[in-house]
Amino acid sequence: MKITFSKVEKEQLVSKLQTYFAQELEQELAQFDGEFLLDFINEKLGAYYYNKGLKDAQIILTKKIDDITEAIAEIELSTEFSY
Repeated sequence: MKITFSKVEKEQLVSKLQTYFAQELEQELAQFDGEFLLDFINEKLGAYYYNKGLKDAQIILTKKIDDITEAIAEIELSTEFSY
């Protein structure tokens, strides 16, 4: 699965790269070069960030499911049947 951005998103990301280069590196980054750099970062590093985001979401979801399971156990009524 390839990570893609809309034209507007890509423009905003390139703008952030250009700002970073100007402020932190005192270098000018042309639009084409910025797009090329963004494509490189996306292709070579994007999957790492994407997977990290998925892992973080999975941890949050697991915690929420555990909370729901615990809440259900707390309201469970005692019977002679075991489920």
